[in-house]
Amino acid sequence: MTEVIASPCATHTDSCRGTVALDIAEHACRVLQNIPVNAEYRHMIVAAPIGAALAQPGQFFHLACPPGAAGTSFLRRPMSVYGADPLRHTVEFLYKVQGIGTQGLATLRPGDTLDALGPLGRGFELPEKTRHVLLLARGVGLATLAPLAAHAIARGACVSSVLSARSQAVVMSAERLRVAGATVHIVTDEDGSSDPARVEAQLEALHAEAPFDFLSTCGSNRLLMLLQKLGKSWGVAGQTAIEQHMGCGIGSCYACVRPFRAHADSDRLTFRRVCWEGPVFDLQETTSW
Repeated sequence: MTEVIASPCATHTDSCRGTVALDIAEHACRVLQNIPVNAEYRHMIVAAPIGAALAQPGQFFHLACPPGAAGTSFLRRPMSVYGADPLRHTVEFLYKVQGIGTQGLATLRPGDTLDALGPLGRGFELPEKTRHVLLLARGVGLATLAPLAAHAIARGACVSSVLSARSQAVVMSAERLRVAGATVHIVTDEDGSSDPARVEAQLEALHAEAPFDFLSTCGSNRLLMLLQKLGKSWGVAGQTAIEQHMGCGIGSCYACVRPFRAHADSDRLTFRRVCWEGPVFDLQETTSW
């Protein structure tokens, strides 16, 4: 297994979070597993060098996708980390097969090589003495937030996760979260439990029973706006991880720039690169998912 250093020590300064040194490398990862978990998503596990397996919750890799039935993708695809184990030297991805890039990823078999650049971006930052974390996720967010649960529990926090999906058939990560020690609540479109008003009432009840002191969400603009509303009402801070098409993944091409509030409740917008200043951002500063 080889490791080629693309940038031995890329250091940059962000006004919100200070100076961070990133060791960005291109890794040749051996595919161990790439299996379907339902009709839309696949779970891939790769053997990776320690530099890749140290990826933190919320970070991502820029993957070079092999050719698929629909053709060849010119650009790499950003993929959030579903799991990273430095002891076993593995990295996991949970992805939806929907475009040229991910169709190519779905062709990989055990023993094949995946070219993964990373780990990239800024992950979640739990405040000191965090006691109760809320995870509110839908779709791809079910992959992005799963590592945060294990990280928070390892630091002594309780985790309550509310997983939203179209139906029970496409709910993912529930058992993984339970094994990690999180409490799991599932809401779906098919039974109406994912209606925003019902989810809001459920979250209010959970907060009244055991107050949250950190909020996180990913995968839905509707859920983002709901959590922003509740976060303001409760006076609780949080973060959101967002998805964005990218060019380079290392902050050079400015193809992933999006508007953000300068600070919570500000009418002034700033523009930030999702790959470099994110993909995890302050909950109240994020304008959309």
